[in-house]
Amino acid sequence: MAPLPPADLPLGQRLARLAQTLQFAWFAGHATLIFCIFRYSFSWIRFNYYGGVAQFCYRLTFLSAAATYGIVVYKTWRARQKTGTRQPGPLGFLSDENIQYLLMAVVWLFMPQYPLAMLPYGIYSVFHVATYTRANLIPTVIPPTKVPAQAGASPNAKPQYAQHPLSDAIGSFVKKYYDSSMSIVSGLEILLWIRLLLGAILFQYRSWILLAVYTAFLRARFAQSTHVQNSFAQFEARIDNLIGAQGTPPAARQVWDGIKNAARQFHAATDVNKYVNGTAAPKKAE
Repeated sequence: MAPLPPADLPLGQRLARLAQTLQFAWFAGHATLIFCIFRYSFSWIRFNYYGGVAQFCYRLTFLSAAATYGIVVYKTWRARQKTGTRQPGPLGFLSDENIQYLLMAVVWLFMPQYPLAMLPYGIYSVFHVATYTRANLIPTVIPPTKVPAQAGASPNAKPQYAQHPLSDAIGSFVKKYYDSSMSIVSGLEILLWIRLLLGAILFQYRSWILLAVYTAFLRARFAQSTHVQNSFAQFEARIDNLIGAQGTPPAARQVWDGIKNAARQFHAATDVNKYVNGTAAPKKAE
């Protein structure tokens, strides 16, 4: 991350320096994404989601998502280049969650509209914008104030600085709601898969292509995210409770058992991690 502009510069120059960084472009992309979802929601509420403004906002949402994740992928690649770290192979690249979300953003950009697909990106963007605002934007506009040294403190002690109260409030918000929001994201991603499955059953336009691509994406997310794993476990437990209720036809239980067995076989057959460097990649708690 680029260092903050010197606090002794005029505000205009500090903001100009901040805006020249690649990190600011990343922030602007996430802010644009949030605005587009907000604007699209008004058209969706009025059932005008195929209007000109709605379609523009929908496409710009995923264009912004592709740009932001592309910046992260590029910076990771540049960091490896500078340190001389070996670049991963194709499977290693595809196991990077930033590349996964980048590829899915490109897919959504050119596919028919699925408004539900916007929400996971929007939730991620809220936290990215909040984090950048706390760590970069507020300290640039309102530099931290130096805390007076306590009596008897060593003259060689490192000076302490106090952040703006708004920065502390944003930090508390992120810390309090991040994990629960990631659980919501994983639930939305599973719900989106169900939506695509229903579309494929009804033979909607390009639905089978989308279902195949998104299934691969969700399988990769399951391998890396404990939040996705927990959401699947909760989903399975809820269906088990419904199926296990008295009066449920035995045929329904057999169908559900068959679905679970097929899912487990699919999981075992598509374990890509064992092909990456010969070992399983570590799972991320996000």
